[in-house]
Amino acid sequence: MATAGSIDYLQQFVEDTSMFNSIVLSNLLPATWWAPLPHFLQTWLRNYIAGTILYFLSGFLWSFYIYHLYRNVYIPKDAIPSNKAMLMQIYVAMKAMPWYTLLPTVSEHLIENGWTKCYSGIYEVGWILYFCYLAIYLIFVEFGIYWMHRELHDIKPLYKLLHATHHIYNKQNTLSPFAGLAFHPVDGILQALPHALALFVIPTHFRTHIALLFLEAVWTANIHDCIHGKLWPVMGAGYHTIHHTTYRHNYGHYTIWMDWMLGTLCEPEEEKYEKVN
Repeated sequence: MATAGSIDYLQQFVEDTSMFNSIVLSNLLPATWWAPLPHFLQTWLRNYIAGTILYFLSGFLWSFYIYHLYRNVYIPKDAIPSNKAMLMQIYVAMKAMPWYTLLPTVSEHLIENGWTKCYSGIYEVGWILYFCYLAIYLIFVEFGIYWMHRELHDIKPLYKLLHATHHIYNKQNTLSPFAGLAFHPVDGILQALPHALALFVIPTHFRTHIALLFLEAVWTANIHDCIHGKLWPVMGAGYHTIHHTTYRHNYGHYTIWMDWMLGTLCEPEEEKYEKVN
């Protein structure tokens, strides 16, 4: 049974999410459109609008930079995706966006009700523990996404039903920053699920968790631009482009470590690799 103290503590999370809702919704929509909605729906609407804005902002800015401002500098002319390909990726991502944004909405609901190990302020644990917990969180997420992604390839029915939607982009001239969220909605949720599962086992700073979830949109845009950043041990676009052409290498998310440990790493410099289904 919840005590008065625990209820007061959980109220801090509700106040945080209410503040985020107000910041986004009050600046973009008339109050009559969102204020009467239940708190859960307000949170989903905020996540949907913020996620959509972040997707388009990161996609358009990065596409403008690499395809127009520095055209032929980072990517050869024949590797630049067509407008039609990018519009199709946007279409797929926008169909899935309402479902993607259910995950942070549900995770925030679980946090508000005290079902996770989230904490409200860094002062509660101190900076040293904050960074220790953050490192454990990121390792957990890296491990979880690696295996989720790999099983979406290895379990053939899952690949055909879900992940194949994303792998129609299998050449440089079909990949773009907009492909980063062009998934079947269930596929996108499954691959982001480790972020939510981590909350049940790792003490996690609430605002950091929300920030990391939304930074996924920026990260996935970056790793689909086909530019090899050569920043070890980051799983950059050079590695991820190989994943899209071989289907059996470089399943990792932020780093190459899981692929290195489990024998699925293929370096961008290794130009000879075979495409398999």
